[in-house]
Amino acid sequence: QVQLVESGGGLVPVGGSLRLSCASSELSITEHTMSWFRQIPGGERGFVASIGRAGGNAMYADAVKGRFTISRDVVKNTIYLEMTALKPDDTAVYYCRAVRTPSLSYWGQGTQVTVSS
Repeated sequence: QVQLVESGGGLVPVGGSLRLSCASSELSITEHTMSWFRQIPGGERGFVASIGRAGGNAMYADAVKGRFTISRDVVKNTIYLEMTALKPDDTAVYYCRAVRTPSLSYWGQGTQVTVSS
């Protein structure tokens, strides 16, 4: 069974920074489009950022542009989400997603990010 393991979440003050990681031992990030999504209680899971199979084509939700950066380490088979200038609205569970084809994708278990005001 494919597993994506997120880490790096936590409690951070407004304006602070966090780096999330997503690693897998079962799939290659160079064969998947890798993305970050987030979800608040009672809300829908929404797109945050993605990076293409070749490591380019980084895309961001408008709400995080200029503050968040998605990157990857092919050797470690890990993707990252560097989050800066955090706001209370960034509080959510952050999920990693790997997409191989439109009908074949995987989700991680999520990591909680809480921004305290």
